[in-house]
Amino acid sequence: MAKELLKVSNLEIEFKTENGIVQAIRGVDFNLHVGETLAIVGESGSGKSVVTRAVMGILANNGVVKAGEILYTDSKGNQVDVTKMSKKELPKIRGGEIAMIFQDPMTALNPVLTIGTQIVEAIQLHQKDENGKDLSKTVAKAKALELLTLVGIHDPEVRFKQYPHQFSGGMRQRIVIAIALGCEPRVLIADEPTTALDVTIQAQILELIKEIQQRLNLAVIFITHDLGVVANVADRVNVMYAGRIVEAGSIDEVFYNPRHPYTWGLLSSMPDIESENAELFSIPGTPPNLLYPPKGDAFAPRNKWALDIDFEMQPPMFKVSENHYAATWLLDPRAPKVDVPEIVLKRVRQHVEGGEN
Repeated sequence: MAKELLKVSNLEIEFKTENGIVQAIRGVDFNLHVGETLAIVGESGSGKSVVTRAVMGILANNGVVKAGEILYTDSKGNQVDVTKMSKKELPKIRGGEIAMIFQDPMTALNPVLTIGTQIVEAIQLHQKDENGKDLSKTVAKAKALELLTLVGIHDPEVRFKQYPHQFSGGMRQRIVIAIALGCEPRVLIADEPTTALDVTIQAQILELIKEIQQRLNLAVIFITHDLGVVANVADRVNVMYAGRIVEAGSIDEVFYNPRHPYTWGLLSSMPDIESENAELFSIPGTPPNLLYPPKGDAFAPRNKWALDIDFEMQPPMFKVSENHYAATWLLDPRAPKVDVPEIVLKRVRQHVEGGEN
C-alpha cells in the first residue's frame, strides 16, 4: 500500500456561538495515502468542510479542536500534529504541503489583482530554486504560464495580464487550481469545486483534477454533497452525517454494497436519467441541530429502518469487509435483515455504469 500522508484520529471540533456550543465534529477518523483520491460526501452541515479546514489550520476564530490528532507526514519525512502547530508554524505546511481549491472562485480570487500576479505570488511564496533561494519574477512568471497551460487556459500570455472579472466561472475555477498547484502541494483539497458551475463545465473540472492528480501523483481530498460526482473520480469515500463518518470504503464497495441507510438516501437522491418525468427522491426530515446532538444514532429520526436501539445508543463502526465499515445497528447480528433498496441499485447502474444495465 502507498505511504500514508495524513491520519486523522478521534477529531472533535466545537464552535462557540451566541446560542451555545455547536458540536460540529464528533469523533472523526480517516487517513489518506500518496497518490489516492478520497471523497468526503454528505449534506450541507454534515461537517465535511470543517474537517478539511482543520487539516489546513484555517478554522474560524470561534472554532476549537477539543480532542484528537491530525498527523501529517511532511516532504522531509517528519510527522507533525497540525492541531498542535502555532500560527507561525502552520505556514510550513499550509500551501506548500497542503493546498485547497475553494468552492467559490470569485471570492477566492482578489478582484483588483491580475490573475498572473496572484499565481506568481503563490509560486514565489512556496517554491525555491535548486540552491534554496527565492525565485525571480521572471522565473516565477514562466512557471505561472506553464500552470495556466496545464489547467487549460488558452493564450496564457494574454490571460496572464487579465483580471478575474474577465473570466467565466469555469475559467476562474481553473485559475484557482493553478494557484493551488503553484504552491507545489503534496495534498490537494478540493472543496466542492464544481458546485457553482453548469453540468458541462463540472465534468471538465472533474476531469482536469483527475488528470493533474495522476500526472503529479498528488493525494486529493474531494468534498461534495453529490455521490454521483465522485463515482469516477475517487478511490475511497467517507460518508459524513451530523459530524461523524457513518460509512467508509472503496468506491465500488460503497456504491455496490452500501450498508448505511443514509448512504442509501444519498444514492437514491441522484436523478433518474432514464425517465422523463421521474420524481426526484429526497431524504425526509432535516439534519439535527448540533447545539443539542441527539441521543443514539443522529440519523434515526429520518430513517424508516430505524430500530429501537437507534434512539438510545450510537452504533459503533461495524466491519463489512476488510476496508469497508458502516455505523448502523442494522449490521448487528441480532438485527433483522434489510436488503439494499432497489432504487439505490438502479441509480448506481445509471450513474456508475452509464445506464448500460
